[in-house]
Amino acid sequence: MKVSLNVNGKAREIDVPRRTTLLAALRDDLGLVGTRYGCGAGQCGACFVLVDGRAGASCLMPVEQAASAYITTIEGLANGDQLHPLQEAFIAEDAMQCGYCTSGMIVGAAALLARDPKPTDAAVRDALATNLCRCGVYVRAIRAVKRASRAMAAAPRKTAERSRA
Repeated sequence: MKVSLNVNGKAREIDVPRRTTLLAALRDDLGLVGTRYGCGAGQCGACFVLVDGRAGASCLMPVEQAASAYITTIEGLANGDQLHPLQEAFIAEDAMQCGYCTSGMIVGAAALLARDPKPTDAAVRDALATNLCRCGVYVRAIRAVKRASRAMAAAPRKTAERSRA
């Protein structure tokens, strides 16, 4: 079955069997392996991608359903070689250990910051609650999201200051 997807701002056409999940299409057909297979039941968050701006479990979404949506993966958050502020913050806060859950956490945090640019600690905890991390980096992940929030809030000011100079 031929399916057209909009992934990371690019139209992509793939030919996949019926009942293929978005996760399988991303990894196997498009080579976007940053999104992970975790539990296969939408319970761990490792497979989260942005679907029309909301974090969603790609392991549960049929690729046919994804065809009508804008999909953003962990790879699509960066702008070329420039990492997204969340990616930079996760590195700065050392908010990963084995790294398996990291892409899903960052994607979930991106959805949070898009709807709430200055979240409380409780809001960050709630947003990351759907991401299971066996290594226990939750405290560092919360710090990373808060750091990214501050960096994203400061970015427009830096741009404005440069334009005045």
